[in-house]
Amino acid sequence: MATTVFDCPQVCAPASSPRAFFGVDVASAHLDICSYGSSAVKRIANTPAAISRWLGCVPPGSAIAMESTGRYHQALAAGACAAGFAVYLLNPRDVRSYARGLGARGKTDRLDAQVIARYGAHEHHQLRLWQPVTLQQQALDELLRRRAVLVNCQQKLRMSAADCPAVLATLAPLMQEFDRALKAFDRQIRAAVQAVDTHGQAFDCITSVPGIGLLSGAALLGVFRRLASASADAVIAFLGLDPRPMDSGHKVGLRRLSKRGPPEWRRLLFNAAMSGSATKAWKGCYEHERTKGLSGTAALNVLARKMVRVAFSLFKSRTRFELAVLQNHAQSA
Repeated sequence: MATTVFDCPQVCAPASSPRAFFGVDVASAHLDICSYGSSAVKRIANTPAAISRWLGCVPPGSAIAMESTGRYHQALAAGACAAGFAVYLLNPRDVRSYARGLGARGKTDRLDAQVIARYGAHEHHQLRLWQPVTLQQQALDELLRRRAVLVNCQQKLRMSAADCPAVLATLAPLMQEFDRALKAFDRQIRAAVQAVDTHGQAFDCITSVPGIGLLSGAALLGVFRRLASASADAVIAFLGLDPRPMDSGHKVGLRRLSKRGPPEWRRLLFNAAMSGSATKAWKGCYEHERTKGLSGTAALNVLARKMVRVAFSLFKSRTRFELAVLQNHAQSA
């Protein structure tokens, strides 16, 4: 399992007036670096040693922007934050849209680094400083993502053989191995949760919400710890569950999810909503949304948002779910 090689503080150093802005295009083997205001692009290896040497040459008080790339950006982001630089982690989709808005006629690593540097310099006041997580939280997030890859592979194999019983029978032993591997992942995830939430109180409060189980609760635990001082709306937006308006003039368009956050977390919460919709606590809420004309998927997305809000409130107050309290709140709303 890949872990960050730097020991980082919990909060990145603030950068009210950065001295310089650097844009970094991240690849698995190398980093392309551009300083805003310069057309020169420098390439270094994406290794801890090379990153440390480059950071030693960066002016103090600078800001460094980079795209989120799964795990390839982690060493640079953690090292820059530990060195006291402001770090901005950008959504790749935003960077592509920004480049198109600038009239970019092509896409290369060199051009990407220049665009990222300009994006950070011009838009940093609207961006949130990246904050590192603990090694324990990194380990938990990585387990959830790797388990998702295994589930995806199993589903693809099962679907590919669904119309061929002979092939499905041939794959049966492999499917059993998949199931055993998933159970092993679940045991590791439970142990990782205990390492993050040593007293178990926060996780117990989150999973006391009907429908939220081990996987969705583990995902929410990390998000809630990271955004403990934020609002519930900020948590919903971080997860990409916030509805995005599509209005123009007198036309009111359909609301669609922004899908800004990690897709695996949304999948887990959607599954939690499916499970919760059959419980006494949430069945009425789900059916109410359906009577408003929402599709099953849309109603489950609404339910997922409600469940996250309730779980976040319980996390902050360190209390467990009580159906009577939820019903009283719904009646007064």
